[in-house]
Amino acid sequence: MRIAGEWIGAGHVQAVLAMLEAGGHQALIVGGCVRNALLAQPVADVDIATDAVPERVMDLARAAGLKPVPTGVEHGTVTVVAEGVGHEVTTFRRDVETFGRHAVVAFSTHVEDDAARRDFTMNALYARADGTVIDPLGEGIADLKARRVRFVGRPEDRIREDYLRILRFFRFTAWYGDPAEGPEAEALAAIAKHGDGLDALSRERVGHEIRRLLAAPDPAPAVAAMRATGVLAHVLPGADDRALAPLVHLEENLAPDPIRRLAALGGDDPAGRLKLSRAETRRLAVLRDAVGSSAGLGELAYRHHADVAQDAALLRAALAGLPLPGDWAEQVAKGARAELPVRAADLMPAYQGAALGEKLKEIEARWIASGFALSREQLLA
Repeated sequence: MRIAGEWIGAGHVQAVLAMLEAGGHQALIVGGCVRNALLAQPVADVDIATDAVPERVMDLARAAGLKPVPTGVEHGTVTVVAEGVGHEVTTFRRDVETFGRHAVVAFSTHVEDDAARRDFTMNALYARADGTVIDPLGEGIADLKARRVRFVGRPEDRIREDYLRILRFFRFTAWYGDPAEGPEAEALAAIAKHGDGLDALSRERVGHEIRRLLAAPDPAPAVAAMRATGVLAHVLPGADDRALAPLVHLEENLAPDPIRRLAALGGDDPAGRLKLSRAETRRLAVLRDAVGSSAGLGELAYRHHADVAQDAALLRAALAGLPLPGDWAEQVAKGARAELPVRAADLMPAYQGAALGEKLKEIEARWIASGFALSREQLLA
């Protein structure tokens, strides 16, 4: 089996692989790029694994006219820059001792050792420079074809090594799993048993995983499994996923939006627990307020933006278990175009200061209630 694509034949990728092979070492593309290539999905970063130790990698890079950057030498990683593109080159490793997100590792010359310490079988796939795929564990290709997200070895062992893998399991299930088959029962049992380990993870790392999970085309089945195993209550206390599947259905051709979907989940302080950015926090607050307000869709579009009103329409329908109003798009468009025809100058000098502001609010409220239909003359009469 071979993988192909412009990315693997790119000069900068081949230069790094050739550098290692010319030095007498193994040079294997590994992980997500191999997985995605086999799934005919876009490939982003290209990671490389080798039996060369970091110091040897740096020496070979310099000799080949490439730039080595010791970004994680203590963990076996050197970033080799070729044609202005950085490639993480990591020495094969085997775990000596693991505890939480930290591990004592030793370098290895065997790719099997490196594959055995990875999280999921579909991520333990490697490829040579010519695209030939290597499956050291003998399970990765079959699991990938079956869209089966499976831990390498015993799920409990992998989870105890790094509790973030619990969230990665659900993210990978959302993106690569087979919805008809559902998550593996053994993995779910191990996750339910060790869910408390999530409490020690940083909010940044949890938020990163949850946002990526919610960006999947349909994260609802994976989030339902999170609820069933108690994981959702750990990372988002008070969250309720019942509106998520209806929301995904209503979104139709809209691009997946993690913040919109997070608004459907609710929960206690999701912005703080997931360490959202300021912009994400503001948007989530606006959506939650909009959904809970009595304002119509036209008013929401007028006061905020068409996107806010659109998302409010979707969320209100999903939370209520109802279809979208037939004229929702018309309401949003009308509100987005609306512009109050009365200005402060029209009320002066009869009104000044606070009285002027109050009068403008009164006029605006009557205008909105009319469906933006009252004219300037009618509002001033």
